[in-house]
Amino acid sequence: MIGATGHLRLRLAADSSDVAAAQRLRYEVFVEELGGDGPLVDHAARLERDAFDPHFDHLLLVDTRRDARALDHVVGVYRLLPVTRAARIGGFYSECEYDLAPLWATGRRLLELGRSCVRREYRGGVAMYLLWAGLARYVRRHDIEILFGVASFPGTDVAALRAPLAYLHHHHLAPPALRARALPAGFQTMDLMAADEIDRRVAVPAIPALIKAYLRLGGVVGEGAYIDHAFNTTDVLMVVDARRISARRRAFLDRDTRAWA
Repeated sequence: MIGATGHLRLRLAADSSDVAAAQRLRYEVFVEELGGDGPLVDHAARLERDAFDPHFDHLLLVDTRRDARALDHVVGVYRLLPVTRAARIGGFYSECEYDLAPLWATGRRLLELGRSCVRREYRGGVAMYLLWAGLARYVRRHDIEILFGVASFPGTDVAALRAPLAYLHHHHLAPPALRARALPAGFQTMDLMAADEIDRRVAVPAIPALIKAYLRLGGVVGEGAYIDHAFNTTDVLMVVDARRISARRRAFLDRDTRAWA
């Protein structure tokens, strides 16, 4: 177990039942709430899954008051794939959407993040902070240098997303050495407005909370968004250089260390 606070426990998935519970939560969020789908989604069993699941570590936030037998105990999840494991299986999930050659070329220790979500009634509280603290512990334990992963805007209406996408392009574009590019099949330029035309009061509130969290850690975005029609999302690749996370942010994630012993 990675940590505990009150009735919430933070740990990696221990067995297939834990993974199924994570997939059940993902189904509730990504399929039922956001309208996503995919070739391996099991609608009858209400499981959002894909071929990469067996290779990832699944960081789980578990509420001990809920019924594990009903796959109801997982209330938050993060999917994590270290570079050593990605190399063994032939690549990262994000390579379905982005050319990650610049990241591979760094030779640094990479960690792919994905499928992050929290059960609706736990949002706005401590749940996401606990997941972030667990992620920070995982990063330290595995000596990770670069974190990255696809993060999503709901929907595929680019016209409705032009301000936040353009804001990310003009203010948070990755440097060339880390600038992975969206694959042609789903490529959508994010340079949709001139920088001086963007109203920050419109653009910033339209950016999803998870993307804002990565930006606060010093995150940058790849070149172009990727339109994922099956999942009903517009995706951006977020990249965080662990060396650039400020001391203040590190201290925030390391608070209450007794809870993470």
